[in-house]
Amino acid sequence: MTQPRQLDNPLYRLIRNEDIKDFNAQKAKDGPIDLCNGDFRGLDLRNLDVSRVLFTDAYFRGADLRGLDLRDTCMRGASLAHAQISGAYFPEELSADEILMSMNFGTRLRYRTK
Repeated sequence: MTQPRQLDNPLYRLIRNEDIKDFNAQKAKDGPIDLCNGDFRGLDLRNLDVSRVLFTDAYFRGADLRGLDLRDTCMRGASLAHAQISGAYFPEELSADEILMSMNFGTRLRYRTK
């Protein structure tokens, strides 16, 4: 298992500083944005445009994800321990039970195969 880490990425630094407005403005209009293994603990990520962002193995302990549309993101292996997720959309490959296990016990998210 990989450990969450601080990424050497200018977009990641904007998120770490909770500069959501600038992240959304500077984010590329196409292609994936690799924020895999990122440490997002305790951050207020509301209003973040997460479309096409790769959050594989990311760590969201205590983060505020309320209202995010995560349907077009990859969250395989991410941990949501004690995150706030009210009103958030998740990828359809993630079951409600899987999300609750991650929130309550910090388990890594496992996608269902179709």
